[in-house]
Amino acid sequence: MVGKVGIGSANPIRVQSMITCDTMDTEMSIQQTMELAAVGCEIVRITAPTVKDARNLEHIVKGLSERGCDVPIVADIHFKPEAAMEAAKWVDKVRINPGNYADSKKFVIREYTDEQYAAELNRIRERFSPLVELCKKRGIAMRIGTNHGSLSDRIMNRYGDTPLGMVESALEFARIARDLDYHDFVFSMKASNPKVMIEAYRLLVARLNELDAEQAGKGRGGSPEPPGRLGSIAPTWNYPIHLGVTEAGEGEDARIKSAIGIGSLLADGIGDTIRVSLTEDSIHEIPVAKALARLTSTVAAGVPPAKRAADTAATTDEGVDLSFDPFSYERRPSDTLAVAGIGDPGQTIKLGGEELIRVVVRRANFDKVAHKIDKMGDYKPEIVYENAQVEEIDPRDEIAITSLNASAEARLVTVKDDVDLLLITAFRLLAAKLHSRHPILLKDVLVGAVDRNGPGRLGSIAPTSDFLDTLLVASINIGSLLCDGIGDAILVQGEQAPGQALRLSYNILQAAGSRIFKTDYVACPSCGRTLFNLQTTTAKIKAATSHLKGVKIAIMGCIVNGPGEMADADFGYVGGAPGKVNLYVGKTAVKFNIPEAEAVDRLQDLIREHGKWVEPAPAETVLV
Repeated sequence: MVGKVGIGSANPIRVQSMITCDTMDTEMSIQQTMELAAVGCEIVRITAPTVKDARNLEHIVKGLSERGCDVPIVADIHFKPEAAMEAAKWVDKVRINPGNYADSKKFVIREYTDEQYAAELNRIRERFSPLVELCKKRGIAMRIGTNHGSLSDRIMNRYGDTPLGMVESALEFARIARDLDYHDFVFSMKASNPKVMIEAYRLLVARLNELDAEQAGKGRGGSPEPPGRLGSIAPTWNYPIHLGVTEAGEGEDARIKSAIGIGSLLADGIGDTIRVSLTEDSIHEIPVAKALARLTSTVAAGVPPAKRAADTAATTDEGVDLSFDPFSYERRPSDTLAVAGIGDPGQTIKLGGEELIRVVVRRANFDKVAHKIDKMGDYKPEIVYENAQVEEIDPRDEIAITSLNASAEARLVTVKDDVDLLLITAFRLLAAKLHSRHPILLKDVLVGAVDRNGPGRLGSIAPTSDFLDTLLVASINIGSLLCDGIGDAILVQGEQAPGQALRLSYNILQAAGSRIFKTDYVACPSCGRTLFNLQTTTAKIKAATSHLKGVKIAIMGCIVNGPGEMADADFGYVGGAPGKVNLYVGKTAVKFNIPEAEAVDRLQDLIREHGKWVEPAPAETVLV
């Protein structure tokens, strides 16, 4: 329970967000919190970077109560255990980051002996235990929230900058909480890269299952664990999971990236509460989060049990294993095919193998844009579906699968539109049964199948008039499979407007990290720690750099996740002090305390220094 809101078990997926103002501004904090609650935010997080900020949470909570607002408040803590101890007196939940709760990140390269590592864990136990005891005494919750961008040096040096390191970082703190018989906590494994995030959450759930099995084994005759509440055996490791793609950015790209990371995990049945992190006003996060919860809820709950069982059986037919490793990305191998491309008669385009993942359109949509292809910039169609000799099959059709696998020639294969399976299930089953030499064409929806999930749901096959739903469904279905390593070409058919469908296709490929065709931005949402206006700054940086194809730029309001997330970017723009900016190359700060008014120009100079700057081409009209 977080206040009056239950998380996990039979509760619905909970939607949360974070206010962006200075925590010391009591009235604005109350106002922003109430605005979020009014649009459906169920849990609100407020940063507490100092003890002074944490102390002011008392006044914010009191003011909300006086105005009749009982939305649960979460204190967001980084670096300062003392702030956590103060905040825990007033709020319903405390979020701590294992990477910096008791550690300061120095990017020190050193080896730890087992004894030194154990000593570090004892130090953490001393720092963390008082907070656990206070939360337990007050009956409030906690989130043990690991961020890919802020793993401790200890974890980095033993496990590396990996999903495994993220999981082990959280488990170190969870074991301390369990030893103190405290169990009201939630896990999270956030990253700005959807592939890393998905792998980390899957690995976390697998490790929790393993720990449960080990505990059950001890209960059947092994050494017992310490007794849990009321002298019973220790509670299970089935703790709720909070999902989020951190630093997703803004606009359509951020919504796509969030849908790939959050939506694909929800579709797999992982996740109890979510936050969509946008570099926009926080109230814009809520419609996206609510739509993700609605679109994926039928996968776990709304589909009748008998049908869920049938879908599960379809993925576990005897002799059929997953075609991919859920914990480590690798593109599914296939032969390279030459198929009819777009252009002069006889032109071919390659797909499969190591080739780019291609964008396919139906003939009807191609005919609508054929006259303006030269003006469509980076969003051109590449293959017409009807010209590519695509083999359409039901992955449960053993005769068709056997025939294809027996053929000497590789074929481009897709799932038939009228297949009555959840789309992700259908394509995973196809990849598992089909010989790896055959490339696979992914679709966002299966048009014409029996819509057993109702309109506007993840399993929906009728195009929806709501473009947000169309965008999220396409991103979840195609993005999830791309992150599994499945797919050599994609077809968006849930969106009728050809220009929008093409833009959506390319942006999904970019967000999944499958085909980089434009500048990539990692931008954090604003909060009370932010040292400059993130929305206007992001707009300025995009205006100056959006023509740099393939360059990745991180825009961070403060230092919390800055250096870590910078490791995945070419260049970084990070708030260092009020009105001052530090510039990074990778995770290394190279320019310090630059006046904000000069910082964008200095970022351009830095990109030039490292040979990645090109002058923008003359402006052209791009028709999409």
